[in-house]
Amino acid sequence: MPELPEVESARAVIERSALHRRIEDVDDADGYVCRPHRRGEIREALVGRRLTSAHRRGKLMWCETSGVGRSRTPGPVLALHLGMAGRILVDGPTGSDEGGDYVGTRTRSSARHKPEWDRFTLRFEDGGSLRLFDKRRLGRVYLEPDLDRLGPDAGEVGLRELREILSRSRAPLKARLLDQHALAGVGNLLADEVLWQAELDPHRPADEIEPDRVTVLHRSLRTAIRRALKRGGVHTGEVIPYRKRGADCPRCGAPMRRGVVGGRTTWWCSKEQ
Repeated sequence: MPELPEVESARAVIERSALHRRIEDVDDADGYVCRPHRRGEIREALVGRRLTSAHRRGKLMWCETSGVGRSRTPGPVLALHLGMAGRILVDGPTGSDEGGDYVGTRTRSSARHKPEWDRFTLRFEDGGSLRLFDKRRLGRVYLEPDLDRLGPDAGEVGLRELREILSRSRAPLKARLLDQHALAGVGNLLADEVLWQAELDPHRPADEIEPDRVTVLHRSLRTAIRRALKRGGVHTGEVIPYRKRGADCPRCGAPMRRGVVGGRTTWWCSKEQ
C-alpha cells in the first residue's frame, strides 16, 4: 500500500514530467474514483489549463492549476489519492515516468495492463498524458481538497508537535501514529518499522510515552522515512522482511509476535518492544 515515501515518488513524477503542459482533454468517466463529481465536471474545470505545481501532505497529493489562456486567475486545485495500489504514469515527448505503489521486480505497470485500470487521465496538447493506474479502484480524484482534515506531515513534524499529538490521546501508540487526522503519512508498514527502530510497544497508550522515548520515536520516524525515500519505499525497512510467522527479530534474535492494533495487523519484537 502506498505510504508517504511511495506517494512522494508519485508527486515527484508529476513535478518532473507533467507540469506546464496544456491539458487538452480529461477522462473522468469513473464516477466512483471521481466522486462526488458528476461525469465531465472535472473535465470542464481543467481543459485548457496547466498543472503549475505538485504538493503532498501525508498520502494526499494535490496540484495547483493555471488560468485559461492569458488569464492569471488560478484554476481549481486537483487532488490525487493513490488508495491501496495506485500509481501515477506520465508519458510524453521525452519518454515515460511513473511512481507510487511499489512494483519491484514485476513487469512495470505501464507495460501491460487493461485499459480499464486507468481510472483517470489527463491528456496533454503535446500528445502525452498523466494517468492514475489502479487495479483495485481505491484511488480518488477530486477538486478542492480540504487540507485542514489532515494532521502535519509525518516527514516534517517537529519533536514538540509530536509530543503534543501523542499527549492528546489514550489510543494505542500505533493506532495514534496511523490516525491521519493527527499525523499524516504513516501507514501500517512504516508504523511497525518506526516502533521497532524505537523499541516501543505498539500497544502502549500514546499519552504514557515518556518524553525521552518520544525523542527516540521522533528520530526513528525521520530516519525511517528518509531511508525509505532513498531506497525506494517502505518495503525496504529493516524489520519488514521479518513480519511473518516463525521469524525472529533481526536485532536481538527473539521471536517476532503478531497481533492487531488499531484494526491493523501488527508485528513486534517479543523482547525489545
